[in-house]
Amino acid sequence: MKTDAHWLNRKRLIFYSRVFLLLFLVIGVGLVVTSKNMVTGDFILAWAASHLALAGHAQDAYSIPSLIKAQQIAEPGPQDVYGWFYPPSYYLVILPLALLPYAVAYWSFMLSTLAGYLLVLRRIVRGRAAMWCLAGFSGLWMNFYDGQNGFLTAAIAGAALLGVDRRPVLAGLFIGLLAIKPHLAMLFPVALLAIGAWRTLITAAVTAITFMVAGTAILGTAVLKAFLASLGDARHLCLENGSLLWSKMPSVFAFMRLLGTPVTWAYVAHFIVAVVAVMAVWRVWRNCRNRNLRNAALMTATFLVSPYVLFYDLAWLAFPIAWLALDGLRSGWLRGEREVLVAAWLLPLLMMVQIIAHLNVQAGPLVLCSLLWITYRRATSASMTGAAATAGHADQYEIIQ
Repeated sequence: MKTDAHWLNRKRLIFYSRVFLLLFLVIGVGLVVTSKNMVTGDFILAWAASHLALAGHAQDAYSIPSLIKAQQIAEPGPQDVYGWFYPPSYYLVILPLALLPYAVAYWSFMLSTLAGYLLVLRRIVRGRAAMWCLAGFSGLWMNFYDGQNGFLTAAIAGAALLGVDRRPVLAGLFIGLLAIKPHLAMLFPVALLAIGAWRTLITAAVTAITFMVAGTAILGTAVLKAFLASLGDARHLCLENGSLLWSKMPSVFAFMRLLGTPVTWAYVAHFIVAVVAVMAVWRVWRNCRNRNLRNAALMTATFLVSPYVLFYDLAWLAFPIAWLALDGLRSGWLRGEREVLVAAWLLPLLMMVQIIAHLNVQAGPLVLCSLLWITYRRATSASMTGAAATAGHADQYEIIQ
């Protein structure tokens, strides 16, 4: 492990974080000052879906004309049009939103999910430098600006991973709850099978099924049918012909489509990378006892397995960055690792359309593959030396001072 002086010292780390925090605050103030209404990215979809559900027409959220009408109730005027492709279980999360005025609902949802996100992260890292890094993390701000659920899904996934070894049933409950966005939960069965965590796996399956059944029972079977029918629309509109979304999607499929690759070959390229990512997660969880590296591998590889991930989902990256930073500080750094962590820290900002539009290419898969590679390399090195047996079992209450 290399331990010599590096350009990314503690002083610069805090300085850069403060600069980016100031940048995001200025952008936030600018958005408030220049905005003519309270439309906050995708959150208006959740409020509109909640409104339709409370009115007894939850299935209409999957109809774009009906969804637009409901959006106009929240904020009249022209708005971007997006589809609603969430399963019935997600309705149980957003159902109360339309009971509140739109602005109150937005702040209630974003601040409560942010609190959960920070609470779970505090189980991993604490200390002044770590908090500055988090405050300047672009993934946090991109999700906040867009009014999305990245905080919620990241907190659920992070809490699940923290509990796998010590609280297997609770971890299974969290994994089951992640079924609100099933494509983000695909790698958990791989990891759990690799270590034989059957209690967790069974609990996750039962929870996911129960959650789906509850949503369907409360809202009606028409919602489930509409959701299943919408999956084809999501694939056709958002993936295969979603040229306006590709620049926001850090997946290999979107990367290939931006390069002009035909749909079939984009799927082939994505499938190859996804298989490699699955194999990497399997081997890390099977052979490495370091929990930090296991968890970092799973959360990073998630973005290489699903073709449908978006920039706000990259709020997840705070977790693998934190786990890898802890392991690097404890065991020493390998060449290039800190540069990759910086790139991952900046990635959500790089995914902004304004940057991508001038390049017609995106850095998402390149950074994510690099992040998975340094995790796999470190896990392989640790398992070969036997260092992983103790390094990953230090308490998750590690403090970066």
